[in-house]
Amino acid sequence: MKQVEKSGKTVEEAVEAALAELQVTRDQVEVQVLEEPTKGLFGILGGKAARVLVIVKDNPVEKAKAFLAGIFERMNIEKVEIEASKKEDYIVINFKGPDLGVLIGRRGDTLDALQYLVNLVANKNSKERARFILDVEGYRKRREETLGKLAFRLAEKVKRKGKDVVLEPMSPHERRIIHTALQDHKEVFTYSEGDEPFRKVIIAPKK
Repeated sequence: MKQVEKSGKTVEEAVEAALAELQVTRDQVEVQVLEEPTKGLFGILGGKAARVLVIVKDNPVEKAKAFLAGIFERMNIEKVEIEASKKEDYIVINFKGPDLGVLIGRRGDTLDALQYLVNLVANKNSKERARFILDVEGYRKRREETLGKLAFRLAEKVKRKGKDVVLEPMSPHERRIIHTALQDHKEVFTYSEGDEPFRKVIIAPKK
């Protein structure tokens, strides 16, 4: 964690000196006033300068980007653009570049594993937790649409045959997509069973 201690005639002057040395803006730091300025005798002799400690705040997004850049270097993946955008209560990190299928893996397994690690690393020692969602050129959206269509297709099968359909093991995020897609269905309902990472969604007919 970067920090610097500075003195000045006023607290503000000391803070500005620290910001200049750290090359950051006021909203990127925490300021601790170690000593308020005092006036000396007749306002001239024996006065004390203000003293502050300025600490650069943890930036989860920059930590996430640095971690990912290191991972890509070890994987010999080059020319990857890492874009971060803030949503309502989470941060989306999207990757762009050639031949990034290796980052997705089988049905998103590799992407989910990277996402888990990024959330651990970026939030380490942070006072406020940031939630990250990783994506590769819109893969998450396409996968969500595919699972939504699958859910309705299998619901029709359950309705037609009157028997449960058991889906293959899925991540919690993908199971949630299936549950959400069919939550208002009038003739079927869904539930999950099994232990991670083999937990499955079952689509069953309503009695």
